[in-house]
Amino acid sequence: MTAAHEPGSPEPTGEGDDATSGRGPGHGHAHGPARIGRSVASAVLIVLTCVLVPVALLTTWVHDIALDTDRYVSTVAPLATEPAIQDAAVHRITEAVDVHVDGSKAAADMASWLQSQGLPPRAAAAVRSLGPALDSAVDSAVTKVATRVVHSHAFAKVWTGSNRIAHNAVVHALTGKGRGAVGVSDGTVTLDIGTVVERVKKQLVDAGLSPAAVIPDVNKQMVLFHSDDLAKLRKGTRLLNAVGNWLPVFVVLIGACGVLLAHSRRRALARTALGAAFACLVVAIGLVVARHYYLDHLPPQVQSRAAASAVFDTLLRFLRVSLRTAIVLGVVIALGVYLIGPGRLPVVVRGTSERTADSAAVWAYAHQIRTGRAGTWTQANRRWITLAALLIVALVFALWNHPTVLTVLLLVLILLAVIALVALLAASGRATLGAEGPPQGPSKDTGTTRTG
Repeated sequence: MTAAHEPGSPEPTGEGDDATSGRGPGHGHAHGPARIGRSVASAVLIVLTCVLVPVALLTTWVHDIALDTDRYVSTVAPLATEPAIQDAAVHRITEAVDVHVDGSKAAADMASWLQSQGLPPRAAAAVRSLGPALDSAVDSAVTKVATRVVHSHAFAKVWTGSNRIAHNAVVHALTGKGRGAVGVSDGTVTLDIGTVVERVKKQLVDAGLSPAAVIPDVNKQMVLFHSDDLAKLRKGTRLLNAVGNWLPVFVVLIGACGVLLAHSRRRALARTALGAAFACLVVAIGLVVARHYYLDHLPPQVQSRAAASAVFDTLLRFLRVSLRTAIVLGVVIALGVYLIGPGRLPVVVRGTSERTADSAAVWAYAHQIRTGRAGTWTQANRRWITLAALLIVALVFALWNHPTVLTVLLLVLILLAVIALVALLAASGRATLGAEGPPQGPSKDTGTTRTG
């Protein structure tokens, strides 16, 4: 009940056609240089594609971080609730507020006044000794208020708002253009926390700590990260940003050209997918190595290793997601190409699937569950329906905004479900044709019988 030619059936690969089929030696030599040139061009384009895939992902990441405000804010927003960042912010804000009350002088003045009012000398000496305790109490109050502010929802809003307003400073950090709350100097990227300092000052005054009212305006900054190679990163960023969103399109085009020029397109597609996945894996491993190197060589101005680690991981989060997605996508494509090939396992898998679909269709037909013309039409156009489903899934993936590994798996499941449905409809069509035969119509044989 299987058709003579199904999409899943093994097909000739076309390899070695020039060397066989009884062609003369002159014919083979005539096509030899063209065949070699075509193979070389295909290999070069495929290798270039594999190398450029992680570069294209890096370009997209830089473009989004530098030019997409919403993307940048969504990237750095989780830092506001990161414990290491909160602790570092409390420390820096406490230093920035720097409410200094001369406890010794205040205690001495109080003791002198009390002594002038009749306080015994021994009791006045005890009051004078309270100076350090007053300093400690003030510092404790500042730290308590700063901690309450940083751990509140207000800090998260201030953090998000400041980063949104200061997004043009990120452009300055990566391309040297624009300014804002984020500053760049000698390879050090800092964030101005003056807004949070002002909020802490206000809460200190509201809490009754009047000396906080005379704190001058501050321009304190918290170091986000430091890199001696920031100038080089700027040059690379300008080069990558010049091509912007067009580099991924260019990579897809040269990859398609490399596959189309290959003599065995199926194998070329599998090798391209696996090569690109391997290149992305190498870059992902490189990021892990770079992270350890960076944390082991932190400059002195970075006071918290945990905070530096959180910033590094957060800023590179979407790049890592993109690399993992590319790796999974490459493996999925290579596996799909293998399963439609002539190997023993793919043939067994496809044969088992066809027999299962035929058995289900025969059972359904016997129980009056029939698809009618839909089944026969699907059987006649199965190849084109499958190709259309594959192209639609590929288009959805291409248009998906920042796909992830879950996106790839979801689209693969949808494609498999569509292919299974098409197989069942085609099997139903074959069952219908097998039981009822082709449609009857006028024929020359019938006419001849009647006239004879």
